[in-house]
Order: sequence, then structure tokens, then C-alpha cells
Amino acid sequence: MKRILIALTLIFQLSISGNAQVPKEKRGTQSGDSKAEKAHDPAPASDDDVVRITTNLVQVDPVITDGKGRPVTDLRPDEVQIFEDGKPQQITNFSYIKLDAPVVTKFVRPDKNAPPVPPVRLRPDQVRRTIALVVDDLGLSFESTYYVREAVKKFLDQQMQPNDLVAIVRTSGGVGALQQFTTDKRQLYAALDKVRWIANSRGGVAAFAPINGEATTVRAGSVFDDVRDVDANQYRTNLFTVGTLGAVNYIVRGLRDLPGRKSVVLLSDGFPMFSNQSESSGSARVFAALQTLTDMANRASVVIYTVDARGLPTLGFQAADSANGMTSPEFQQRLSARSLDFFDSQNGMNYMAQQTGGLSIRNTNDLGGGIKRAIEDLGSYYLIGYRPDESTFDEKSGKRKFHKLSLKVLRPGKFNVRMRSGFFGITDEDAQPSLVGMNRMVVALISPFGSSDIHVRLTSLYANDPKMGSIMRSILHVKASDLTFKEEVGGWHTAVFDIMAYTFGDNGIIVDRMARKHTMRVKGTAYERILRDGFTYNITVPVKKPGAYQLRTALRDPPSGRIGSASQFIEVPDIKKKRLTLSGIIMRGVSQHLYQKGESSVLTQQDNSDDAGGQQDPKASPAVRQFHSGLVMVYGFQVYNARLDKTTQKPQLLTQVRLFRNGQEVFSGRETAFDAGNQADAKRLAATGAIQLGTEMPPGEYVLQVIVTDLMATGKHRVTSQWIDFDVVK
Repeated sequence: MKRILIALTLIFQLSISGNAQVPKEKRGTQSGDSKAEKAHDPAPASDDDVVRITTNLVQVDPVITDGKGRPVTDLRPDEVQIFEDGKPQQITNFSYIKLDAPVVTKFVRPDKNAPPVPPVRLRPDQVRRTIALVVDDLGLSFESTYYVREAVKKFLDQQMQPNDLVAIVRTSGGVGALQQFTTDKRQLYAALDKVRWIANSRGGVAAFAPINGEATTVRAGSVFDDVRDVDANQYRTNLFTVGTLGAVNYIVRGLRDLPGRKSVVLLSDGFPMFSNQSESSGSARVFAALQTLTDMANRASVVIYTVDARGLPTLGFQAADSANGMTSPEFQQRLSARSLDFFDSQNGMNYMAQQTGGLSIRNTNDLGGGIKRAIEDLGSYYLIGYRPDESTFDEKSGKRKFHKLSLKVLRPGKFNVRMRSGFFGITDEDAQPSLVGMNRMVVALISPFGSSDIHVRLTSLYANDPKMGSIMRSILHVKASDLTFKEEVGGWHTAVFDIMAYTFGDNGIIVDRMARKHTMRVKGTAYERILRDGFTYNITVPVKKPGAYQLRTALRDPPSGRIGSASQFIEVPDIKKKRLTLSGIIMRGVSQHLYQKGESSVLTQQDNSDDAGGQQDPKASPAVRQFHSGLVMVYGFQVYNARLDKTTQKPQLLTQVRLFRNGQEVFSGRETAFDAGNQADAKRLAATGAIQLGTEMPPGEYVLQVIVTDLMATGKHRVTSQWIDFDVVK
């Protein structure tokens, strides 16, 4: 894709103005103030749920239940014993952690024709659970793929909680998988929509290949198999298995620095830990990958749960089976081989879950219930630590030993202990070397939370241009005072910084990237202005295919090593389907005086321009969107594919705006008829409107949502919406 990077402010030429609406502050009305004052931020999450492996402390997080599966909450340090490689250790740290129960709300099936509620942007300290739903499309059959999609959709519809940070990741995806972690259900549904059966994966059409009289490879080592087919099939299975484990390893590695109680839920048709020849190089690769994954998950405090997507199978004779050409003993051996294949394929998932303290959920047709069971298991655990011996991290032999951990409950009675199985004899610091330079930029780029060493803000807007087609226009605002400026002769000041911008498609596939070094030289009033107000970049990325995208940017100041990053999710519709849709929303704040003078054209003014009257606030620009209460918030957007009346050749549209704070609606404007005027391009109708912010609106993060209804259309594409976030400041 062609990339354009210029130091200009994004400009939308918007010609039609709407009526200003004012959120009221009266109690009992559709005011945000009375409701917003009652909204409370969730309690901060605990930072104690961290597995530590250092020379001074090895700390793990076992789950202990009684004989009926109920959590045991009152154990004392003298009632448990922890072992490393079978040797008892002296406990130095001991505590019981119980997370607050999630707020369970009654499930209400959403109205497909109603506009969705904008998502709430969580801060790291607000995250309660971080959940990666990993769909192993490298190992799912066509049959299982359908049930996995339905189970994940049920989780999104009914089980996902407001303080959950969630990702849906395919094992066949790209390196940007971490950018999927979000609270935005639009993005999660878009990721789920991309879950498809891969014809050349290790999963077939059905969970089990039918038995017939032909020379078909069913089980490696079966007397009916052709040796060459067995070798090829085994190599292919091992290859895709290692691919699955590698994808999960990458996800676990990225989870290391994320907040909340962290889990990976792997939905797969399973994979064998060993082939028929346990000493084969393929089996060795699989086992080594499993052990590496176990160590990584334990260090990252990630619990892995596995769900067998095949449900409760029928391993006996099936309708698709045929005994033609086989004797009864031969057919029975084939049935027996299929059963052994099935149980072998569960071994790998069982091992993965057991080694990280998770659960292996299998032999159930309720996959949605399996996901729910895994997620609810994260609620309580112990933190138990001990001081390791010097020999634990002794590398004189040149080989890092895998140290096995176990726990015994000394209290009388029956107890079940699930805990992490062990770790390699290497400290966390050595296992995760520090990143420098551009590598740190990549880490900041793909992290779900932006890095704030340098304050940057990204505003990405979808638009459709008659010449360029679909494009993403983005404004990157940079706080210049966070950069290092060098004084030069003549009053000049120079700053050199690195900037990267990646556009990710579905499941982390990189569709566009840019990385360059930039030099900025300013002096005099221009220097003073950018130090005070910052500066903006305009990034325009043409989009060839419709779909779900994220633009992620990172900026680094080399002298100080500081990094800032930001990201935004954008859905690019298929304009050719002629469905009603909206562009992104651009907004800025203006004084009531300027708005009453009819100067809503300030939307086209440059952000950093000086205003002679001193009435322009640079922070109220389209890039920053920080508004003082009492300002008039002017916004603009474009409407695409509105249907036209056959007689008047005019659209019949209704527009409405809503304001949200912390996910709660605080203002709902009236529906207003849209006047298209004499616009030349009926396929791209421009519109503006305004809202005056109440003088008593509490400071905080808000979302403006625009809803457009096409009275000429029918069905679910009759209503569409778009939203953008902004801040109200003191």
C-alpha cells in the first residue's frame, strides 16, 4: 500500500450544519450528570498474582480444592509442604487470594436492529481478568469449527464481563496477535467472524476419518497402514502440532506484562504428545515445545485451560464406516486404533493444562459451558513461595535443568491440588533479557495498552474518497515537551525521533507498515507553540479490502529512550454492497460565542493556528479532544449509500446523538431529520452538528455516538452508527 506521512492536520470539508443540542442537568431527565455522578470506577486489580522465579524467591499460585471440588480457603503455612525435585522446601511466603466475584447481569438478547453501546476503555488497574480464547484452526475439523464458533459467540454474548480484557486468536494468525486484546466487542466479533476451517490443516472434514476397506492411514503403527503414508502423515501432524504450540507460546509470552488474572483457553481437536515411536525426532520436538511452553506460562503467571472441541464422541461403528473388504478382526482393529488415536490426541492438551495448574475439559458437548467453567476457575488461589538453593540455578554443566514442583496438604482429609509443574533453572531476568532500541518500540506497538513515556494520542477515521477509495486517515498528536530538543546556532532547536506505524488486519496479520527517523527543526514562536500545544501528524493509509483493522503507532526519543504508543480499531465496510454506513467522526470544541456567530467552519482550521481573540483552545482540537465544560462540541461525518426517493432523488434520514460515560448513557438527543441540501455526491453526504457541554458535567472520559436511520431502507441495515471518545476536563 502507498503510505503518506506529512506534518499536517487532518481536514474534512464538511458543508451541512445541524442543530446544537445541550445535555440537560435536571434530575430525572436524560442527563448524563445525575447518572454519571453515580457511576463508580471498579476497584483496582491486585498485582500480587505473579509467579516469581529468582535466586531469592520461587513463588507459585496453586489452586486447592476439597473432595467435592470446593475451594479450600483457610489453610495455614504449617498445613502444606512444597517440594522441588522431591526435596521439601522452607515456605517463606504464604497468602490466599480471592478475586471479587464478577458482576453477573441478566442476559438480554441484543436487538440486531438497535445501535450497539460503545465499549468502555479500561485502564490497566481496572482489568480483572485477561483471557485469550485461542482457536486452534491448525487442528480443528470442519465439524468442530462450527461448534467452536457457537461456543465463543455464547461467551461474548452472555459470559464476558465489563472488566475482562479478551482476545480471540487463531493459531494460524500473524505476529500481531496481541493487538487483539480488547474490551471492544466489535473487534472480538470481527475476529470470530474470521474463524474458518483450514482445508490443509491436520483437522479433516469430521473429527474422525471414516473406516473403509481402502488403504487409508488411520493410526501410525497400524498393520493396515502403508509405511510411507504413516511417515508422511506423522510428519505433517508433528509439524502442525509444533505450529499450534508455537502460536500459544507467542500469546503466553505477550501476556507476561498484561494485568489481571491471566488465562489461555485453547479450543482444539487435540494433538498427540508422542507418535508410535516415542524416540522419534518429531515427538522430541513436540515434547520440547510443550516443556518450553510450560516454563513460559509459569513465568508469565498464565494458566492454560484446554477444551476438546470434539465433544463427547462416538468411537464405535458410525454411519460413515464401511467394513467392505475387511474381515471382522481387521475391522475391530481399525475401531480400536481409532479409539487409541483419540485418547492419544487428548494427552497433549491434558499435559499442557496440568503443567500450568489449569483444567482439561473434555468429553462434553457443552463447549460454551466448558469455557465458562475455565473462566470461573480463576477466582481464587494461594501464593506460596520459598527461597531456592544455589544449585537450582547452577549452569556449570551447561544444561539448564527442568525443576519439578509438587505440593502436599498435611491437613487430614481429601484434597485436590492443581499447580504449576516446574521451571527451568534460569531466573526471570535471564529468561527475559531487556529490550533496547527498535525492539522496545515493537513491544510498545503491539501491547494492548499504550506506552505513556511520551504522550501521544491517535485518532483514526474511516472515509471513502471518490478517487482513492476506502482510506484510513489518522491524526497523531505528540506532546513535544516530552522530546529532547538540542539547541543550535541561530536560535534553532532540533529534535530527532523514530516513528513506526503498523496496520494490522484480522488476527494480527500486518497489511501495512512504516518505520522512519524524523528530524524537526523549529525556532522562535513556532518552538514555543509546539512546546505548549504539541504537534500533529497526518497518516493516510489506502485500504484495498474491507474488514477489521487496527492502526498502531509508536514514537521513540533516542536520547532519553522514552517511548509513546497508541492504537485505534477501525471497521472498513464494503461500500460495493451499498449498505448504509458512516465515516469516522471528527470533532473539536469552540466557544459559545464563536458558534453563535456561525463559525462552525472551525473544523477546517489547523490545530496549531493562533487565534487573535484567544478563544481557540489547542487541546479542543480534533487530535486531542479535551473539552472544558460549557464549550460547544462541533462534530462532522459522512453518510454513505443512503437510499434516494425515486421522486425527489433525496434521502430520508434521521440523525441522533448519544453521550456515554463509563459505559452508561448520560444523554440522548432527539431524532432530527437530515437536510442533504444540494450536495453533488449523493453517495457521500456530509453532515455536521453540535452539542453544548453542560457546565456541571463531571470531568472524565466520554463517548459521542452518532446514529443514522434510513427511512427508505428495511432490515438490519436500516440503522448504522459510529462513535468517538473525548475528555471533559476542568
